[in-house]
Amino acid sequence: MNPESIPDLPIGTWTESGIDWLTENASWLFDAFSALVELLVGNLTSLLLAFHPLLVIAVLALLAWGIRSWRLALGTVVMLAIAMMMGQFVTLLQTMALVLVAALLAVVVALPLGTWAAKSPTVSAIVRPIMDFMQTMPAFVYLIPAVTFFSIGVVPGLFATFIFSLPPGVRMTELGIRQVDAETVEAGEAFGASSWQVLRGIQLPLAVPTIMAGINQIIMLALSMAVIAGMVGADGLGKEVTSAISTLNLAQGVEAGLAVVFLAIYLDRMTGALGDLRGQKGSLLSLARSRRGR
Repeated sequence: MNPESIPDLPIGTWTESGIDWLTENASWLFDAFSALVELLVGNLTSLLLAFHPLLVIAVLALLAWGIRSWRLALGTVVMLAIAMMMGQFVTLLQTMALVLVAALLAVVVALPLGTWAAKSPTVSAIVRPIMDFMQTMPAFVYLIPAVTFFSIGVVPGLFATFIFSLPPGVRMTELGIRQVDAETVEAGEAFGASSWQVLRGIQLPLAVPTIMAGINQIIMLALSMAVIAGMVGADGLGKEVTSAISTLNLAQGVEAGLAVVFLAIYLDRMTGALGDLRGQKGSLLSLARSRRGR
């Protein structure tokens, strides 16, 4: 077959036309998103930077102690002290603010969408290939429409981070609800509980460990994308890494990369501990309700 006889399929051109149409006709939506992001990230960053670094380290260490253990608290103090001595403490807090806001927005969308997919096979069949597409698309590709919609700065960085980190939350929420024992659900329905009561009182509490694992993945992917977002001007460790690459500054790159590792360890351990706590409370709550039902 002659390759010249094969018709072209200009998917890229169609996508570009669609993005141009959105830019012209949905500018109000992008302006609202920009205002929301700048409000959340700006205020959270200002709050974190408003206090003395030693006070911030003490508060984060106390949170680690209360939620996890004294070992994590000690490790938090050591890691953040090293970041401060490397001159990366401010950029670490800027990245933390970006990651937390992006993760919060992703969780707000992922929880109801994953719950809906778990309840409806039709929605699940539609959502699953979309999540596959979003999760397998190279991370750098998300920066192109983000810059087209929002120019450069923290907003396109957060938008790309939000899109890239969303799929695990949807998947794990759906999986957690579907894995709840069918007999437990039937027992709740036998006592006259409505579908909403079964979801709120049985399925969600028992699915908490799986959902928290999804939230943990959201935060980790958001952190990895937040570094890439430095290429479009987002403040934080990503900008430091980008600057180090452009100038071949090995020392700066190592220090910024080490600060990313410290932040990832802290957020990973904290979300893991929260998942364990919520899972235990959910199991105890379900056990108490089942005993009352008897």
